[in-house]
Amino acid sequence: MKEKLELVRLREQAGEVTAMLKMLANQDRLLILCHLVQQELNVSDIETATGITQPTLSQQLTILRRSEVVLTRREGKQIYYAIADQRVVTLMQTLYGLYCC
Repeated sequence: MKEKLELVRLREQAGEVTAMLKMLANQDRLLILCHLVQQELNVSDIETATGITQPTLSQQLTILRRSEVVLTRREGKQIYYAIADQRVVTLMQTLYGLYCC
């Protein structure tokens, strides 16, 4: 019975990982997250740092928000984005170490 419960738990986690990898399987979203790992940024900063222009940037940020990968905060007219989950930070740092050094 314990093995069956462990299999169920592993299957659930595999589903969560699969969803995360699908979300990351987009060059623009991956690039946005590479910059957000370093610091919280507003939309204008993200556009400048990544070279991704509107409306693509807005579309990709919406996907990241809906996936709960990023969180937002408003300061005046500016909306700031930050990574919402430490696991995503760790994943991005690992990818950076594997592919960007």
